[in-house]
Amino acid sequence: MKITIGHLYPDLLNLYGDRGNIQCLMRRCQWRGIEAETIAFELNDTIDFSGLDIVLLGGGSDREQMLVCEKLKEIQKDFKAYVEDNGVVIAICGGYQLLGSYYKTDQGMITGLDLVDMYTEQGEGRLISNIILQSDLFEMPIVGFENHGGRTFINNCKPLGKVLYGSGNDGETGYEGVVYKNVIGTYLHGPLLPKNPQLADWLILHALQKKYGSDVELSPLDDSQEKEANEYICQRFLK
Repeated sequence: MKITIGHLYPDLLNLYGDRGNIQCLMRRCQWRGIEAETIAFELNDTIDFSGLDIVLLGGGSDREQMLVCEKLKEIQKDFKAYVEDNGVVIAICGGYQLLGSYYKTDQGMITGLDLVDMYTEQGEGRLISNIILQSDLFEMPIVGFENHGGRTFINNCKPLGKVLYGSGNDGETGYEGVVYKNVIGTYLHGPLLPKNPQLADWLILHALQKKYGSDVELSPLDDSQEKEANEYICQRFLK
């Protein structure tokens, strides 16, 4: 079995160590004997989504999101088809905001990919904190760090999780992230996946099942250190 990961615009969208998420996915595949490769796409590259099993859209500043805005219009149709065909996507921070129809900032409007029924508007002040979520997808809490000025509204979409500590999508609703088909969007970074092996494996499993059939299963790995770190974070902030 083999997985091909597409990393979109890492030269512009790579805040807070998003490349660490790629390394995590690659290593967890390799530990299981699953062949894995990553293709990094720059702004002028042509993207063939049919050859990709997981797509990572990382975080960037408002300025960098403005720079990729026009390019996103060119790939929107193919990216949308990939998502609707249950393609696997992990979008983080700025990449999460770009999943929606728009991000309204003080500097202007950033047109999104319109892949998920959501939108983002700049709020007063930044939401900066460690953050802990309880997600219906996993038994183990999701942990990470958030630092965003945008307030994201996911309408009737399913959130990634309920906020146990931190601010989340907008600092008011008590929810964070979004799940749509095989797409996960979230403000959590630092990077996200090494801290949350359960989420990394969700992405890998759904990619393999789409490619090779629903009977595919992942062999377990020794995640004792990751679980211990997760428990420490939860105990520290949820006293």
